[in-house]
Amino acid sequence: MTIPDWDSASIGLRWAVTLVPAGYRLHVHEATESPKSRWGMMPSSPVPVFVAPHLSVRRSANLWRPTSGRPPLGEPLHFPTHLWLRAGMACSGTPWEGRKTMAETAPIGFTRTRPAPAGSHSGTSRYSGLLKQVKSRGLLERRTGYYWMVFAVLIVTLGLAWTAFVFLGASWWQLIVAGVLGVLFTQFAFLSHEAAHRQVFASNRWNDRTAQYAGTFLAGVSYSWWMNKHTRHHGNPNTVGKDPDVSFDALSFREEDAAKRRGFLRVLVRVQGYAFFPLLLLEGANLHWQSARVLGNVKEIRGRRIEATLFLLRFVVYLGVVFWFLPVGMAFAFLGVQLAVFGLYMGASFAPNHKGMPMIPHDQKVDFFSRQVLTSRNIRGGWFMAHFMGGLNYQIEHHLFPNMPRPHLAAARRIVRDYCAEHDVPYTETTLIDSYRIVVGYLNRVGLAARNPFECPLVAERRVR
Repeated sequence: MTIPDWDSASIGLRWAVTLVPAGYRLHVHEATESPKSRWGMMPSSPVPVFVAPHLSVRRSANLWRPTSGRPPLGEPLHFPTHLWLRAGMACSGTPWEGRKTMAETAPIGFTRTRPAPAGSHSGTSRYSGLLKQVKSRGLLERRTGYYWMVFAVLIVTLGLAWTAFVFLGASWWQLIVAGVLGVLFTQFAFLSHEAAHRQVFASNRWNDRTAQYAGTFLAGVSYSWWMNKHTRHHGNPNTVGKDPDVSFDALSFREEDAAKRRGFLRVLVRVQGYAFFPLLLLEGANLHWQSARVLGNVKEIRGRRIEATLFLLRFVVYLGVVFWFLPVGMAFAFLGVQLAVFGLYMGASFAPNHKGMPMIPHDQKVDFFSRQVLTSRNIRGGWFMAHFMGGLNYQIEHHLFPNMPRPHLAAARRIVRDYCAEHDVPYTETTLIDSYRIVVGYLNRVGLAARNPFECPLVAERRVR
């Protein structure tokens, strides 16, 4: 990689993403200077390139620590692997809306650094080779007996929880039961998620019915709404404008979105990383609300009447029982605890999988294999974590093989990990706690964009106070 001279002013946080193939090196050439803007700087001043092989981008990943002088010019760097390169522009005094990334102003070229390996494959054929290995091990075959066992355990535990609810009566010990119900409803949501992916039964009808009853009736989350949203996510994970999980919402997942915030949301996004887990306490109520809104307004949903009936019956029975047995104040406390645990558990299980991983521009063409692996993160923890997260800890394998049953994901992990190493594709895996740290740090870095649209975050950070 040839790094041009650079303006020592600052480094922007708006990024362009480029995928460098194995056996190539990247050349970033001097950009053509543009007329000075009315803020008094050259918008096209290039800066060093930041590299994030598979984890979140950090300033410490800078290729050169500019402690003294400037980085050596023309120094080639060779990368024998796939790397996500994010290039930013110097941004001191430039409003966020006016910034341009290096990818928009500086020519970028690739030069092969070694011959292509014999038998090298395209992204499509590379995935086909992996799929062949997985099929030959029988890892896509259904494990219906396992899921019947999981469902039976959950139903028995649910019965015991309601039995404890009846015997405890008007006691504040009921809040423990509320927490247990929050956990159980999340586990039923996991089961619904797996049935929706056709992991449970060979019959699509049985999978649909299981997903509807476990998700809509037991967990209180619309199966149709979830399927629509989740299918788009699986097709384009972390892709701007295509993945609804990174869309413009209460939280901002891109600097551009954070900079557009106004009012209370602008204040919130500045500290959104620290506010993330407290906000998850409201996620249970939000999931119920989104489900009710879709079932009430979208008339084109297939099987809408059955699903709406199940959804309404669930809340009539549930709320009726809670308010019949408990005093009004205690009943509201019971519901508050149950919803908080449900939302926190759901969010804490899904958030570690993609947040803080590379974002793909809307028009970036990436093959299926690379797209799914490079944007996903696995969580270590073995069989316990697999049960705790409903198999979501094997997120890479789940995205590569969405219909693979949970019991087979651990075996697939070993195959996929070795396959990625063989093809020089980064395979990201970390602990649950580290994943939360990465998510919080990523959200806070994005939130820097909302602090001052006319100031570069790095300048603000280094200013003497």
